[in-house]
Amino acid sequence: MSRELLIKLREQGGLSRPEFRQLLAAHEPGLQAEAAALATALREQHYGNRVFIRGLLEISNYCRQDCFYCGIRCSNRKVQRYRLSPEQILECCEMGYPLGFRTFVLQSGEDPGYSDELISDLVREIKLRHPDCAVTLSLGEKNFSAYKAFREAGADRYLLRHETADAAHFGRLHPLKQSLQNRMRCLQDLRSLGYQVGSGFMVGSPFQSPQTLAEDLYFLSEFKPEMVGIGPFLPHRDTVFANAKPGDMNLTLFLLSILRLMLPKVLLPATTALGSIAPEGREKGVLAGANVIMPNLSPPEARDKYMIYNNKLRTGAEGAEGLRLLAEKMRAIGCEIAVDRGDYPDA
Repeated sequence: MSRELLIKLREQGGLSRPEFRQLLAAHEPGLQAEAAALATALREQHYGNRVFIRGLLEISNYCRQDCFYCGIRCSNRKVQRYRLSPEQILECCEMGYPLGFRTFVLQSGEDPGYSDELISDLVREIKLRHPDCAVTLSLGEKNFSAYKAFREAGADRYLLRHETADAAHFGRLHPLKQSLQNRMRCLQDLRSLGYQVGSGFMVGSPFQSPQTLAEDLYFLSEFKPEMVGIGPFLPHRDTVFANAKPGDMNLTLFLLSILRLMLPKVLLPATTALGSIAPEGREKGVLAGANVIMPNLSPPEARDKYMIYNNKLRTGAEGAEGLRLLAEKMRAIGCEIAVDRGDYPDA
């Protein structure tokens, strides 16, 4: 029956909540291997053997939010805070372009030190200097006018994980001032403005259950984002969940395959968290159906301070300077790095 659910998911793009729960309950090595084979075939159908790279710029670790799982939460007084200047950000893009990056991802905590006008001006300047490149923003929850200004400045994509589609679960991961309702409002605003929208969740976050995971999958099957970012939960030593158990890599890989079957054209990263939890986690993610990797273009001194969880990868094949090594690792599993924007096919 579980194989039939995989086929139904591939053919219909979704399941009922009980069916998602049933599929998750059936997770075992044989089913995971079958899901990965189906997902890889589907990825190759739409993208061939190409894996897209995104140049990740972690522009600030200041954050006004206090998410209980995050190492850069505002109440963590041990963080060495930093904020890149516009000049530094543009320099990173100048460095990344000749390396082959055609998407730049500007990611930060929810930093009030960057005005909406400054971000808009920065997007415009990147697009002016590199008109063949896409700009992705991942700056957290904003109001509609801010998202509109960024879009009008030329931003192409926006990443905002919903984290969990279960309101009670969301409440156990965040302070009372944050709400799932507002997170969903943000995602709908982004969709209405014409962004390629990314969402996602942590696998194995504290208090997560098969029911909450099924709710996540059901939400994504209905919302149909152009990008989905998932990775195993990894604790940070200076958070509420410092002693929590990390997420499971195999379950993460299984969910990557499920997401590819559910959303055949989705841009699906093999995340840094996946590479951080296991030496070949990133490669295993691609073999499970992922087709995006985000090497770090940030200055080395910034990478050391953007620690959202313990032992986060930031050098070697995870860094932009290790692109040759990354290309070798992809060739070893039959894939190649694509030097283009890597847009969602219907965008």
